[in-house]
Amino acid sequence: MRYEISGKDIILYEDDLVLDEVLDTGQAFRWDKTGENSYFGHSLDTPLKISGSGGKFILENTSEETFLNVWYNYFDLGTDYSALRREYSKDVTLREACRFSRGIRLLRQDPWEALLSFVFSSNNNITRIKGIVARLAEHYGHFPTPQELSQETVESLGLLRSGFRAKYALDAAQKVASGEVNLENVAKMPYIEAKNELMRICGVGPKVADCVLLGGMYKTEAFPVDVWMRRVLDEYYPDGFPEEFYPTRGIAQLYLFNYIRKFRG
Repeated sequence: MRYEISGKDIILYEDDLVLDEVLDTGQAFRWDKTGENSYFGHSLDTPLKISGSGGKFILENTSEETFLNVWYNYFDLGTDYSALRREYSKDVTLREACRFSRGIRLLRQDPWEALLSFVFSSNNNITRIKGIVARLAEHYGHFPTPQELSQETVESLGLLRSGFRAKYALDAAQKVASGEVNLENVAKMPYIEAKNELMRICGVGPKVADCVLLGGMYKTEAFPVDVWMRRVLDEYYPDGFPEEFYPTRGIAQLYLFNYIRKFRG
């Protein structure tokens, strides 16, 4: 990865990045496609318009400070994904998945943003989740803090049209705002302990907890399993996922998920 400053923009050179594979596959729900190879979205309250392909990308109206303090980490630009793919290619299925989706990267989101977004993902689809999160941010004029959201009621959250998930969002906000679930402490816990702590929140089961731990706390051993990944495990790994990839199996899961859903689906 390298970058340069061009007026008010940042020009990013990164071969291991394809925007469609990163911003429109269910990792995060605050990105909208605005054109071919072009997206607009947010990390918390920091906006970004990013466009490009073929290893060259433009981050519009982005200072070097914001790039280094927000987007460098968000797009996990400090990780060598070419090296990861070489390691994964020891496995036949992962090799094919990596060839199919070489531009995948893990989005490293704010823990609270990830938690609230994935609470809304329960028995839901990407389009509807995006709508709920967009209505939430529009209502507040920004992405609400746990303290702000904790003052709501299930009834007042009806404007989100999130159905039964409103009570989950409210419980998450109240537990985080009160300190009953301290996200900063959870991020420091060992994986299993952290997972169990998140599952104290109403509506947070094993899959949602793993999504939050992976995308919001960079616990790369977290391995979310939905119907697509259950299909992968049943078809390709009936004896269990290879232990040698355990430390980064969450990132490996991103390649497999995209492969089975788009190519084999």
